[in-house]
Amino acid sequence: MLKIAVMVSGGGTNLQAIIDAIDNGTLKDVSIETVVSNKPDAYALTRAASHGITSKCFSVKDYDNKEEYGRHLATYLKDMKIDLVVLAGFLVVLPKNFIDEFEGRIINIHPSLIPSFCGDGFYGLKVHEAALERGVKVTGATVHYVDAGTDTGPIIMQKAVYIEDGDTPETLQRRVMEQAEWIILPAAIQKIQKEKDI
Repeated sequence: MLKIAVMVSGGGTNLQAIIDAIDNGTLKDVSIETVVSNKPDAYALTRAASHGITSKCFSVKDYDNKEEYGRHLATYLKDMKIDLVVLAGFLVVLPKNFIDEFEGRIINIHPSLIPSFCGDGFYGLKVHEAALERGVKVTGATVHYVDAGTDTGPIIMQKAVYIEDGDTPETLQRRVMEQAEWIILPAAIQKIQKEKDI
C-alpha cells in the first residue's frame, strides 16, 4: 500500500480526482493518509472530512520562518509514515529542508506542458492567461517530481489539451483539469505505486 499525503491550498478538485479514482478502483493499493492545507478555510479540508480522511492545516504565518515550517510539516508526515507527498494545487513554495527530507518522494501537478508556462509566478489562472496571450494551440498538464527549483524536477507524465476558439482563461482551466489533470495525477500515482512494489 502506497501511503500518500495530498497537499492543497484551495478547492481540492485534484484531491477529489484521486479520491474518486481510489473509490472506483482505477487507483489501486493507494491510501490517502492525510490532507494538508496552508489555509484553514480551504474547501479541500471539507472534502477530506466528508471522506473520513485526516486533515491538518499548516499555515506558514504560524511559524517564525520557512525552515521551522518545513521541519514541523516533515515531522507530521514522517509520523504518518507517508511514502509520497502529492502537491495538488499547493501554493506554498516548500523550503529546502522539507524537500531534502522527502527527496524523490514529492510530486506536483502543473497546468501546462512543462517547460512552457512554468516557474515563478505561473500558477492557477495565470498559466492559462499566458497560454492564451501567447497564442499557443496546444496546452495541457504535467506531473513532475519536485526538486529545489520551481517546476524544474523530472517529468513523470504529460497530457495535451487543444485550445479552442473563444477560450477564456476560465474555460481553458476547466478543460485542462477535466481532460488532463484529473486523469494524469491518479495515473502518475499508480505508476509510482507499481514501481515501489517491484
